Amino acid sequence: MLESNQTPDPATVFPLPNINRLCFLKNIIQNPNIIVGDYTYYDDFEDVHNFEKNVKYHFDFIGDKLIIGKFCMIASDVTFIMNGANHLVESLSTYPFAIFGGSWQNAMEGKSYPYKGDIEIGNDVWIGYKATIMAGVRIGDGAIIGSQAVVTADVPPYSIVAGNPARLIRKRFSEETIAALLQVRWWDWDSEKLSRHLHLLTGNDIEALKKIAE
Repeated sequence: MLESNQTPDPATVFPLPNINRLCFLKNIIQNPNIIVGDYTYYDDFEDVHNFEKNVKYHFDFIGDKLIIGKFCMIASDVTFIMNGANHLVESLSTYPFAIFGGSWQNAMEGKSYPYKGDIEIGNDVWIGYKATIMAGVRIGDGAIIGSQAVVTADVPPYSIVAGNPARLIRKRFSEETIAALLQVRWWDWDSEKLSRHLHLLTGNDIEALKKIAE
């Protein structure tokens, strides 16, 4: 148990005493193409190592990345569908003939499978249970992704989305407050400054937070 003057260590695998279903995610990642910021946690009903199993179709030869910012909250069974899942959609058939070789090996000559880019998750993003994030999606800082949402398009900062496909439910704050939060970037504060002003982050006084940042 931490003393009242101690800051949680982002290098700790399991930050809650005697609980191994929640981890600071960056400390268990093995794949160099999965990049995770400090204090982002993952909670899994069975085993936190399921996280990488849920990053699907993530083939080394493609080279796409899953990039997740700081202070994110990721629930159990969240799935990321990477570019290796893509098939031709403009062709007469979507079938991947070439992967089976033999007389089919040259079926993709002069062609390439669709590539939508990296998945990028901002800071302070909450992703609910069993949500699915598709290749190429960018989720802005402070966004909330509803349980079982299927996110097929970019999500603006501080937006709440839900459904299949995910649709905007509402913005969390006014455009003015969102702009201020994106300017403050509290997730980049050092641990001492962050600890001193946590009461502001758990409140809603944006003017007080702006003064601290200034």
